[in-house]
Amino acid sequence: MEILLAAAIGLLTAGGIYLILRLRTFPVILGLSLLSYACNLFIFAAGRLAPGLVPIIHKGSAGYTDPLPQALVLTAIVISFGMTAVLVMLAIGAHLGGGDDKVDLNE
Repeated sequence: MEILLAAAIGLLTAGGIYLILRLRTFPVILGLSLLSYACNLFIFAAGRLAPGLVPIIHKGSAGYTDPLPQALVLTAIVISFGMTAVLVMLAIGAHLGGGDDKVDLNE
């Protein structure tokens, strides 16, 4: 399970970096989204992958799962969704204003 999760994090990171290096605005937005998904999976995996364990410690439990990474990932999902919406609106405004979504680094 851990190798599958590590491979997914690696693929999402590689795809996100590749898309961020493009010279168009919409691939950059998709790359940032992929990077945020990779970070969310990394934070989630940092809380130990332990199925079947309780999130709250009580007598008789063999172990527990830390609920903090799950709360952090849930918060990060909401924030990344909001930031993606803002970036899409900025990109649409730039496209409508300039007629093209190409990022020109020489100006």
